Amino acid sequence: MLNLSAVMPAYNEEENIAAMIEDVVTALSAITDDYEVVVVDDGSRDGTAQRVKEAARRHPQVRLIQHERNQGYGAAVFTGLTSSAKDLVFFTDSDRQFDLSEIHKLLALSGQADLVIGERAPRRDPFLRRLNGWGWSLLVNLMFGYTARDIDCAFKLIRREVIQTVRDQVLSRGATFSAEFLVLARRSGYRIREVKLSGHRPRHAGKATGAKLHVIVRAFRELVRFRWRLWARSEASPVAARRIPVDHG
Repeated sequence: MLNLSAVMPAYNEEENIAAMIEDVVTALSAITDDYEVVVVDDGSRDGTAQRVKEAARRHPQVRLIQHERNQGYGAAVFTGLTSSAKDLVFFTDSDRQFDLSEIHKLLALSGQADLVIGERAPRRDPFLRRLNGWGWSLLVNLMFGYTARDIDCAFKLIRREVIQTVRDQVLSRGATFSAEFLVLARRSGYRIREVKLSGHRPRHAGKATGAKLHVIVRAFRELVRFRWRLWARSEASPVAARRIPVDHG
């Protein structure tokens, strides 16, 4: 039987999280009886954690993990991925911008890939966020070789083996987390497929935090450190990492 974890980071998502949990429970319960929903509250200052606790009383599959202080997006994702218990791990955000029925697109490719990555097509965000996202994906692909069309799309399906393999190599706990994770997974030889998602929606409640200047500056610093780390590793070990082509689906 398919067993599946859904992992969601949340920071000040009181307005979204209860409805988001209901959406996830509805989507997963239609697929399998063996699932869990892991919500990582990254030091929220609002009632996010309380809303999750209330949802957990209605749905025993829901589990709350709390960071005492805000550690950053990547830290919340890392905690969720490494705390999940099922063989397949579905990762998404808590802002209700995705049509969860599109998880079937990921599952349909799960037999052919170790990671299935969504691409928002079209992406329903303000122009500046779309521009930043396009530029970030372009930069990562230029610096590390082709990785994905939509690096930070929060709609991914990952085999547990991938998480266990790269978890100790991913050092970023900020906005660079997804880039590091995908680059390391690809360099470890895991099969990657990409799929277009047509159901991306504008955010209707809460505030996005990724476009703040200090977040962007931290991301660029982490990306440069990561590039230097890989160069140093390749010089120390002349045997190149095994690579396989990325299948774009």
